Amino acid sequence: MLVSTGPDSVLVRRMRDAGVRVTPQRIAIYSALIGTDAHPTAKSLYEHLSPGVPSLSLATVYNTLRTLVVHGLVHELGDAGDGCAHYDADLTPHVHLICTCCHQVRDFFGVSIGGVAAAVAEESGYRLQGARLAYIGICPQCSEPTARRPVV
Repeated sequence: MLVSTGPDSVLVRRMRDAGVRVTPQRIAIYSALIGTDAHPTAKSLYEHLSPGVPSLSLATVYNTLRTLVVHGLVHELGDAGDGCAHYDADLTPHVHLICTCCHQVRDFFGVSIGGVAAAVAEESGYRLQGARLAYIGICPQCSEPTARRPVV
């Protein structure tokens, strides 16, 4: 997906509205997150972006991700059995499917969890900022008899 990153783009406005200082590195990181459904790690984002953004460091990626999470622009999903935090810029309520074998995180929109969130907000009085639901298991590809398993 192509994401507009000009000074008047929706992406830059979202960052400014959330109180995030806009820098070329932060725009590149946020744009990459918005442009993928792969739920990348900080390291994978760095490896993907560093050839095109020479001023980018791994520390900048980690710091930017923390800033985007704190300001509510990105969700930190935790690890997928690989010891690394994964990130998602899709803030709509949806289910994540996490494979403990290949460590992929996939979105699942087959069920609506929006109604659950509305009920929780109404009954608890909380002003919810998001919802995360993850199912952990083994994906169909890793479940195939010929699939290679990691050595434990």
